[in-house]
Amino acid sequence: MKNSKMKRVAALGAVIVLVGLYVVTFVVACLDVPGAGDLFRACLIATVAVPLLTWIYIWLYGQVTGKRTIADLNLMQSPEDVRKAAEAEQAAKTEQKKEEA
Repeated sequence: MKNSKMKRVAALGAVIVLVGLYVVTFVVACLDVPGAGDLFRACLIATVAVPLLTWIYIWLYGQVTGKRTIADLNLMQSPEDVRKAAEAEQAAKTEQKKEEA
């Protein structure tokens, strides 16, 4: 349950940051504050960077804990297929070590 809660917190935090950026940018554009163009560029960069960094955080969390997350690259594979592939890879490494010895 803690794993799911951490992912939700990360996703909600990213949404709040993006919405905050858009609101601030809109308000600054309406008030015609100097530097509005720079703020707009920062918002565009953050629109790509925040979701990307959130995805990386969730993916790294899954890698560290060894659990599957929504950010896994092999999401379409069943857990059984992933386990079989890992076992086959381990068996190949063991066989290679035997041959080298």
